[in-house]
Amino acid sequence: MSTLSTLDWAIVALYFIVIAVIVWRASRKQETSADYFLAGRNIGWFAVGASLFASNIGSEHIVGLAGNGATSGMAMAHWELHAWLMVMLGWVFVPFYYRSGVFTMPEFLEKRFNATARWILSIVSLVAYVFTKVSVTVYAGGMVFGVILPDTFGSPENAFWVGALTTVALTGLYTVIGGFRAVVYTDAMQALTLLIGSAFITWIGLSKLGGWSELQAVAATNAESFSLWRPNTDADFPWLGVLIASPIIGIWYWCTDQYIVQRTLAAKNLQQARRGAIFGGFLKVWPVFIFLLPGLIGYALFQKGLIDLPMKEGADGSQVVDGDGVFATMVTSLLPPGLRGLVVGGLLAALMSSLSSLFNSCASLFTIDIYEKIRPNSSERKLVNVGRIATGIVVVLGVLWIPIMPMISGGGLYVYLQSVQGYLAPPITAVFLLGLFFTRINGRGAVAGLSIGFLLGMLKLTIQGLVGAGMLQGSAFLVAIGEYNFLFATGWLFAISAIVVVVFSLTSPAPSAASLENLTYHTLSEDSKKETKDGKGAIDYIGSAVVLGLVAVIYLYFSFWLN
Repeated sequence: MSTLSTLDWAIVALYFIVIAVIVWRASRKQETSADYFLAGRNIGWFAVGASLFASNIGSEHIVGLAGNGATSGMAMAHWELHAWLMVMLGWVFVPFYYRSGVFTMPEFLEKRFNATARWILSIVSLVAYVFTKVSVTVYAGGMVFGVILPDTFGSPENAFWVGALTTVALTGLYTVIGGFRAVVYTDAMQALTLLIGSAFITWIGLSKLGGWSELQAVAATNAESFSLWRPNTDADFPWLGVLIASPIIGIWYWCTDQYIVQRTLAAKNLQQARRGAIFGGFLKVWPVFIFLLPGLIGYALFQKGLIDLPMKEGADGSQVVDGDGVFATMVTSLLPPGLRGLVVGGLLAALMSSLSSLFNSCASLFTIDIYEKIRPNSSERKLVNVGRIATGIVVVLGVLWIPIMPMISGGGLYVYLQSVQGYLAPPITAVFLLGLFFTRINGRGAVAGLSIGFLLGMLKLTIQGLVGAGMLQGSAFLVAIGEYNFLFATGWLFAISAIVVVVFSLTSPAPSAASLENLTYHTLSEDSKKETKDGKGAIDYIGSAVVLGLVAVIYLYFSFWLN
């Protein structure tokens, strides 16, 4: 296996120098909390869209998607074709968020419902960041370092922790210094690095394999495992479960999660926010080709004896491909010096963009939705410092959670990510959708739906983890709950949460019309309707049509590509 050359290290060093320059320029404009948390609300559509993409496509996507491509083919492509949900973000959700002038999603829930709903969403979001974004991102970054630099630090295990934690520290430093402006502008550069670097892996891998037709031929030998749609009897990805769970998780992530939506709130105006979401949707179309397919290409190369992939012990004791090490192995095995450094820079970009976005979102959530509610007269400097401390605590908890992750899902990093999100997303998705479209939904219903849905999701996650650790084998009932497919569990959690929201809302008085002005589709003022209409241009419609068309074409092609 190749190691990094002097040229590779030079390219990586150049990458960090560019990051440092961007952070230094951004750090000169941090006078208020609006500057620190939302970059002064002065970001253009290109930076918004690039930041949306780079924040989403972290190292966990590159490592996890390639791993799932190698072990289960196109099954996870449904989550990477959520570009249509970014169009929904721009057209359906952003107008309400932007007009309300909020900093955070919990703050919006307080405007629509009450302060209790805000508290619950703040806490749930911070818990979600510990279980998913921090732990998964650091783990994925560690996997990359463990494969690329095992000898530099004495062993893969040492490389895992030293490399990942060093990157966490550096990212935290530039986020603390530069604030959200540094996050957005470094994300714009990192998005380009991600696209270029990963595209080279796909191109070179296909060339070595013998072309697209050869990839199809290898995948067709195990078509049931590598197809986009699986039979409903499939234990991991039944087609009905995918259709139910994927939109629920996607709406939560793309349309209501602070981590993502914060980028649109930083836009110069509503039009720029919408166009940023549409541009982000266009970028989101391509991960299937540059992150998922490389894993499938790696598997095909392995089957033909053209590459050695890392192995691990399967559930039955046999040796199987360790999917989470596939992408890094392809980088070190296939790419020439120089290009290898560029792709490693892309992996670092992925890790750092995800973490930088996470750091600022954690700071925003805790400072604005929790601390400022307790200490409303705190100075601007105090608020920024509190946010930094809260971020550090969340990061430490996420790192401590890493050893627990394998107990939740044995299907690889990306399956773990989606399964945990599947238990956190349903109540939030239900409350936001019902809250925007139905004026009868009130604070009591929102609080009940969030509380009960979150507790049920955590119960399922806990049982699943205990079953995975072999601690509940004496109870057939609990084992059945723990092993119940996460996709169907997501659907049930959403249905229960929605029913709870409606029932509890109907047992208490309806909110007044005045309290709902501009917060639901049925209570928009004439000025708001005019502002939304005037901000729409031909480019918005054309861009949206292009994104939706690309998603449809990709779905049609990969639905039949192995036939």
